[in-house]
Order: sequence, then structure tokens, then C-alpha cells
Amino acid sequence: MHHRAFASLALSAALLTGTFAVPHAAFAQDAPYVDDRSDGAKLVQSLYNAIERKEYARAYAYFGDKPPAGDYASFVLGYKNTVDVEVKTGVVTQEGAAGSLYAPVPVAVRSVDKDGKERVFAGCYVTRIVNAAIQEPPFTPLHIESAELGEVKTPFAEAVPKVCHSPS
Repeated sequence: MHHRAFASLALSAALLTGTFAVPHAAFAQDAPYVDDRSDGAKLVQSLYNAIERKEYARAYAYFGDKPPAGDYASFVLGYKNTVDVEVKTGVVTQEGAAGSLYAPVPVAVRSVDKDGKERVFAGCYVTRIVNAAIQEPPFTPLHIESAELGEVKTPFAEAVPKVCHSPS
């Protein structure tokens, strides 16, 4: 019970600060389930929660009809050696265009592989939702429209980009 209380407290703090990490011992199914599509930053945090829990189908689904790795098997293979991930989000702005609301999300991601090697990635996710009032079933929720991240040498704590832009 103590471990779950700690994980729950860590989750609450993460949602308030924009930093999302679960202690290594809580990796996989011990991490609390988070599935929040209420804004771009929370969606990206939910993506990494799914990856932490090894719920790759859920993570893949956050990309809607534009998956990042082509097919699901390639997506899963990309996390084969990952044992820990942490994401930090920056300031998110929203922009409307042609009946859609876009939210560029600046991020830094720290990953640790099975050999203990730590890597830091930085870049931007762009989330999108089509105006919910004009949608017909099936409803398409907020999803990740695109992602552009690259490995950086900057320390994780300083790696979040200052700004990201919506597609023009």
C-alpha cells in the first residue's frame, strides 16, 4: 500500500509541475494508469504513462491515424530495451486553424535502457482535435498529429525547448 501511495503522490506532483516520471521500481503495471486527453501536455504525459506501463497499443492509439513508426510492430520494437522513461513538458499554446485546434507541446524525454544507458531527447509534439461540435460519429478525440524529437546532449532538466509551433 505504501508503494501505491507514493506512486499516486508522485503522479499528483507530476501533473502539477509538468514533469512526469514514475520510480523505476514502479515501472510497468505498478505505475498508476493515466489517460487524460483534456489538453496537449496531458495527452503527451498519458503517452509516456502508457509506455511506462508497457501498454503499447494504448500509446500507439494516441497518434490517431498518423502513427510515428509506420506499423505497430515497429513501434513496439522501438521500446524493446527501454526500462524507464520520464517526460517533461514546457509551455503549451493553442492555435485554431480550419476547424481544428492545434496545441504544440515542447518536451524533453529521458530514457534508460536495459544496460543502464541514459539518453535525452528534445523536441515538439503537436496535438490536434477537430471541433467537437461539428464531428459525426465515430468521434475523434484529441490526438498526436506529429512528433519531432531528436537526441540532445543537454541535461534533461534543461532540455525542454522554449517554444514549438503549429503546422502552417
